[in-house]
Amino acid sequence: MGFDLENLPDDWQVKSIREVTVRTSYRDPGKQPDKIFRYVDVSSVDNVLCKIRNVTELKGSEAPSRARKDIRSNDVLFATVRPTLKRVALIPHELDGEIASTGYCVLRANEEKVEPTFLYDCLITDWFIDAIGKLERGASYPAVRDSDVFNTKIPLPPLVEQRKIAGVLGVVQRAIEQQEQLLQRTTELKKTLLHHLFTHGLRGEPQKKTEIGLVPESWEVVSLEKLVENTPQVNMRSEAQREIQYIDVSSISREFLRIESTNGYRLEDAPGRARKKVKTGDVIFATVRPTLLRVARVTEKYDEQVCSTAFCVLRDRNKNTNGRFIYYLIQRERFVKQLAAIESGASYPAVTDRQVKAQLVPLPREQEQLEIAAILEASDVKIRMHASKKRAIEDLFRTLLHHLMTAQIRVNDLNLLDIKTI
Repeated sequence: MGFDLENLPDDWQVKSIREVTVRTSYRDPGKQPDKIFRYVDVSSVDNVLCKIRNVTELKGSEAPSRARKDIRSNDVLFATVRPTLKRVALIPHELDGEIASTGYCVLRANEEKVEPTFLYDCLITDWFIDAIGKLERGASYPAVRDSDVFNTKIPLPPLVEQRKIAGVLGVVQRAIEQQEQLLQRTTELKKTLLHHLFTHGLRGEPQKKTEIGLVPESWEVVSLEKLVENTPQVNMRSEAQREIQYIDVSSISREFLRIESTNGYRLEDAPGRARKKVKTGDVIFATVRPTLLRVARVTEKYDEQVCSTAFCVLRDRNKNTNGRFIYYLIQRERFVKQLAAIESGASYPAVTDRQVKAQLVPLPREQEQLEIAAILEASDVKIRMHASKKRAIEDLFRTLLHHLMTAQIRVNDLNLLDIKTI
């Protein structure tokens, strides 16, 4: 998403980054071996939110050789190793005076010429990343030099406009972070609910010890096999010409545990693993690398379609629950750990369908099964809602970022009230 640096408003300038920044320094924390410092490594930066996610506390004596760049509040970090991964961050106040890796170019704004947050916003634009990407050297370990970053030119509106642009983009970024936090909390809540509901149930009854731990007194412990029925494979003789949607392991969203994409084939032309027929309500569980938890419940959209033999298909015997309870039953951490203990194959760990179905699981009465499923379904709806809103705000941010930084939209033309109520 490039743009012409010559086609800018009359009151905007074009400057190299070197012209609007000041010199930074190096520091060897090893010279103070007992002093604790916080180290920002290249892996510390979240390249989706473009912010520092975590730092490592080290003694000076433990400092790696790359821990040499002194950082200050409002410095901008730009990773010169694999720069197109967009590991860019603004140094927060709490990391003032700490140390970053030499894998970063540290940009310290001359605040008489450029607003630090505006400089940061420039560096996360697609056009800047594209421009830097063209300067990469090295096929297996692509990188750029600090000088490449400093020599790259950026558009520079007057300081007042820079601050307004950065302010608008900051509001949208904070809205993204808020949705990210809500998404994380809701996801953690679901994990807590999965543990609590399958350990304590909904009736407040006493617990009993079983082979799989504590469960409510009225619950049974049965093999998963007792809850499901056998499922047929496709008949290649009679169905070879049938048009199918093929559900592969890669079709499953690990974020939402549902089928999100399929490929269409005539059955005879489909991959050799396309052999298991599924219908609405079936729960499919990937037996390859089972600890990755690639599980989904088949919706009407995929009724009578075909999935890979890499899935164990669990078809609920109980038409009233129709896979709703089983779907959450196998998402429990306990169930995944049970499979992890028996998987085989060091480089390609897997379990068999028989092993999945042999696992012991807790089983309440039907009404409680339905109530538990309903609670967990509600938490899934909230997770998807927050994720959807986060994606929408991210789309807005990308659009605003490009248009504001290229003067296609002037900040004074925006309705700031609308922006602040996101």
